[in-house]
Amino acid sequence: MSSLFLRTLREDPADAEVPSHKLLVRAGYVRRVAPGVYSWLPLGLKVLRRIENIVREEMDAIGGQEIQFPALLPREPYEATNRWTEYGPNIFRLKDRKGGDYLLGPTHEELFTLAVKGEYSSYKDYPVVLYQIQNKYRDEERPRAGILRGREFLMKDSYSFDLTDEGLAESYGKHRAAYIRMFERLGLKYVIVAATSGAMGGSASEEFLAESETGEDTFVRGPGGYAANVEAVTTPAPPAQPIEGKPAAAVHHTPDTPTIETLVDFLNAHYESAGGTSVGADRKFTAADTLKNVLLKTRQPGATDWELLAIGVPGDREVDMKRVEAGLEPAEVALLEEKDFAANPFLVKGYIGPKALQDNGVRYLVDPRVVTGTAWVTGADEVDHHVVDLVVGRDFTPDGTVEAAEVRAGDPSPDGQGVLEAARGIEIGHIFQLGRKYANAFSLDALGPDSKPVRITMGSYGVGVSRLVAAVAEQSHDESGLVWPRSVAPFDVHVVIAHKNNPELFEGGESLAAELEAAGLSVILDDRKASPGVKFADAELLGVPTIVVVGRGLAEGTLELKDRATGERTEIPREGAAEAIAAIVRS
Repeated sequence: MSSLFLRTLREDPADAEVPSHKLLVRAGYVRRVAPGVYSWLPLGLKVLRRIENIVREEMDAIGGQEIQFPALLPREPYEATNRWTEYGPNIFRLKDRKGGDYLLGPTHEELFTLAVKGEYSSYKDYPVVLYQIQNKYRDEERPRAGILRGREFLMKDSYSFDLTDEGLAESYGKHRAAYIRMFERLGLKYVIVAATSGAMGGSASEEFLAESETGEDTFVRGPGGYAANVEAVTTPAPPAQPIEGKPAAAVHHTPDTPTIETLVDFLNAHYESAGGTSVGADRKFTAADTLKNVLLKTRQPGATDWELLAIGVPGDREVDMKRVEAGLEPAEVALLEEKDFAANPFLVKGYIGPKALQDNGVRYLVDPRVVTGTAWVTGADEVDHHVVDLVVGRDFTPDGTVEAAEVRAGDPSPDGQGVLEAARGIEIGHIFQLGRKYANAFSLDALGPDSKPVRITMGSYGVGVSRLVAAVAEQSHDESGLVWPRSVAPFDVHVVIAHKNNPELFEGGESLAAELEAAGLSVILDDRKASPGVKFADAELLGVPTIVVVGRGLAEGTLELKDRATGERTEIPREGAAEAIAAIVRS
């Protein structure tokens, strides 16, 4: 350590929010260069490479062949799939000196497809799995959490190419099993959840999430085994109700009730009769009886003009913008601004109802719970007025449904078994059955045994390699520092010489380190002229799983052995120590 390129910090970095960010910076594993851009220092690079090798080994085990594409890519292939436009502001675009358009690769479906098209032509060439481990680039609007959400990151992306849908399902299953082995070797606690495909396209899609309270992804799971990212949760729709016999819709004066809360309070505090409808004393209202209409604007990729869109959800639910964006992919979505309301005076803020929306041609999508025959309290398109008992299918007809409302713990599980519980996780892997989207874009065919062309079907499978470093750190740390699983630790053993300048202890530490290396272990030796307290603190911070202290006990022929994960301390004889420690490491 006296010559290692390393400086540990005693204070957390000012911009750090999550444990992995704080500890990886404090322990000298990474350093920030720019927002979302980090350098890997020697210890961090060792961990990154160990994780990368585990990923590579499992990919090779299923027959994957590693290749390498450039990160700097021409515009044309992404134009062919419309992703040059669909990605919007999320990719880095640049021009060369001749004005040619390029991007920094966020993902490489197009390049893989073209590579296979250029090399393979016969059905005998398939199936094939190709992969690369390479830096990717995405212009994150709000990079945060250190290497968990960066603008440059290391990723393994692999692609399967098959002749049939059955072959794709088999390739998908092999990748799924390989990911399970990867993450188990990394010692991660993870969950596999149903997911949406987003800009990738395709049908079947699953995410692997490392469970973590600091994760950006919310997922839900039920007692019957159902698990899904909230964007992919489907709301069980209740059965339609008969319209006959429902009270007539009636508009009521509801002063100063622009919010759901004020509306419910007013309805329950006042009694009015209009058109045979009672409000207040003999009827109890809740937020779930109200229909909240949220105004958005959407813009299709490549379009310049925005279109209004209204979404109706039960008033006891908030709109989850992630779910909205997933449901409207690839359209861009934004909330209305004041200027938008000014340009559309029929939108009466706080009192918007279905009538004005549909009279003015605004597309109106509703939550799946808003089914035919259900009656709602909603805006009457006039300040201080709401309509009570507005019945779906009688008084208004939505243009369709959308999964926009928040998903909550306690909601019915979509598989019909029990209720959902919510948790948070870090996305570490995502697998897709892409189908023929990219093969169609580039006419990727193989000549079949009957000499007729067969359109190839594809799968896409990603693992965030650099993100895995942070995910492991999030799950493997304590108040003193990192606690690396042995499979990814930068060294097998951390030898601490518990003195500043005692020649005998220094000689004993160096001798032990040499014996451990001769036994095939990787060793970091703290031979600095620093106090024992500083050395012990750094050993805890760095997180090597086995710590050996060469201290006063050496005179009596003993060493202290500490298990970083459990904190257990034991004394072992100096004689034969290397063999004993090697046995512990290998077990």
